[in-house]
Amino acid sequence: FMTISQKLIDELERRRKATLSDTNDKAKERRDKGLMTARERIMGLFDENTFQEMGMLAQHDCHDFGMEKKLLQGDGVVTGIGYIDGRPVAAFSQDFMVGGGTLGRIHAQKVCDLMNYALKTGMPLVSFNDSGGARIQEGVDSLSGYGQVFFRNVMLSGVVPQIAVIAGPCAGGAAYSPALMDFIIMTKNNANMFICGPDVIKAATGHAATMDEIGSAATHAAISGNIHFVAEDDKHAIELVRQLLSYVPPNNLLDPPHRPTSSISLSQDEEINKLIPADNKEPLNMLEIIKRLVDSGEFLEVQKDWARNIVIGLARIEGIVVGVVANQPTVKAGTIDIDAADKASRFIRFCNVFNIPLLTLVDVPGFLPGVAQERGGIIRHGAKMLFAYGAATVPKITVILRKAYGGAYLAMCSRDMGADMVFAWPTAEIAVMGAEGAVKIIYRHEIEAAKDPKAREAELISEYHERFASPYHAAAHALITDVIEPSRTRSTVALALRTTLSKRETRPPKKHGNIPL
Repeated sequence: FMTISQKLIDELERRRKATLSDTNDKAKERRDKGLMTARERIMGLFDENTFQEMGMLAQHDCHDFGMEKKLLQGDGVVTGIGYIDGRPVAAFSQDFMVGGGTLGRIHAQKVCDLMNYALKTGMPLVSFNDSGGARIQEGVDSLSGYGQVFFRNVMLSGVVPQIAVIAGPCAGGAAYSPALMDFIIMTKNNANMFICGPDVIKAATGHAATMDEIGSAATHAAISGNIHFVAEDDKHAIELVRQLLSYVPPNNLLDPPHRPTSSISLSQDEEINKLIPADNKEPLNMLEIIKRLVDSGEFLEVQKDWARNIVIGLARIEGIVVGVVANQPTVKAGTIDIDAADKASRFIRFCNVFNIPLLTLVDVPGFLPGVAQERGGIIRHGAKMLFAYGAATVPKITVILRKAYGGAYLAMCSRDMGADMVFAWPTAEIAVMGAEGAVKIIYRHEIEAAKDPKAREAELISEYHERFASPYHAAAHALITDVIEPSRTRSTVALALRTTLSKRETRPPKKHGNIPL
């Protein structure tokens, strides 16, 4: 028999080592700054010894472009598959130490091959973006590479979850791949994302801008709303990726990783009752309510620094994964404005495509009034929420805590917008508008003619609320499932989620609806 030549083994080992950039001086400089290398990010993401690299020996042939001969290890990107908590995931990590992580033809092909594999096998995709952008020396081939990546981002959308980590520069067209993905995590320091940098803005507009103003994590988290999470560093970003993936299914044909408890606890939580202000005009902190409802108080809030008048995030209730959408009365009184509508709509649609039940918690006085909102298109943006909820076929449970007025009542997933079950607290007020406003419009002349206008107005407000705005009025008209004590909210929602998990709903055949973007 024959044994393989040791020379061939040595040659293989030499070639593989030649592709590693983790041992050079640049790697040490990065570590001194608290940055991981591209390969360290990949290894930190996956369960130990589960990473299988794809295209390790691929590299760009510089001679094709008349360039100085230069070895670009792995063509500046590490790609492959591995396991996270025992589930397969595809990931790529751009290597800024190799040609600035720029994207060329082979770089793009490696990424596209990985995306094709994720699509065929139905596994999530994670990207670590750390690149100087298009490889100028490759001209149109580099632009073509970006187009191929973007096209696949769209193909994967709604089929497998896509998570982007901005861990370094992400400029120009390169920013559109993360923007096409489901979630973006950005490290607080050493990362930036923008279309036009400060120099271009200065040249084009004369405005002097700083990188912090246009491209920092703080800016995108709180002002532009482009990103979903801010990470302290690379390690924290990896933890957030793993946490996100613990709530979502591998693909759109599978259920989320529910961990149903063997029995549902029906005990009351009296602490919730204590969180409700005695005066309905006082703001209620919705985050405190959410933490009482979800398992162990663990709530992964998404986009917590942007459009804070609405809260979205992922959690479990008695082991069942839920997407939570809730008004936040402590910010702008919980009204829905343009940004809040956009924030909620995108999250609702994400939950729907990945089979995640929706829990909607309502305390909303209406859409935010104002000239800026009207001129900014609040009608169009608010319609996105109506569209998103109306199109969603996953289990939809709604709890009306206090105010639910006008079109905002409908936008927060009322029975008429397809909610499977709607519960209300005794403190709920469901009407076209608040009792005070309605009474002043309807009974203005009667109030003015009364001997004691203030006393008569108070009587009419009380009467109006009882007749037209109380939860019992809505219950009498079969618009809510039940009026419940706040302390029973967790057990009521848990039972509702369990019984609606088998929900099946079909819609008229069509390519897709035309959401008012």
